[in-house]
Amino acid sequence: MPGIQEWIMLAVLATIMFGPEKIPELSRKAARIVYFLRSVANNAQNQLREELGPEYADLDIRDLHPKTFIQKHILDDVQHDLDGIKSDLSDVRSDLDGNLKDAQMMGEDLKHELESAQGHDGGASRAGADVPFDVDAT
Repeated sequence: MPGIQEWIMLAVLATIMFGPEKIPELSRKAARIVYFLRSVANNAQNQLREELGPEYADLDIRDLHPKTFIQKHILDDVQHDLDGIKSDLSDVRSDLDGNLKDAQMMGEDLKHELESAQGHDGGASRAGADVPFDVDAT
């Protein structure tokens, strides 16, 4: 799609080549040509739909472009497979989340049991408690 610079360049070239007095006439001719070509394309598309029958009533000429054709017919099958894989992975993720929650709950239970066991010992076997050190023993 041409940008603004290309359109300005074309306008300058048209003014130089044809002169400012002929530009409106040439613009009208160009518009008529574009209108004619669009009507020819629409008529060809309608004629193709009529000849192919009702099973191709939703035919769009743009669907016949190779990239669109591949995307529509081949990638749709791949997309179906990808959707299946995504659902399988979401099931695995939910299972893993459940297992993680179970492991966290077990860890909390063990922590509480350890704290309660240390409370009954009087704190003598606390983790990280200072161990007596005898300098003469070594």
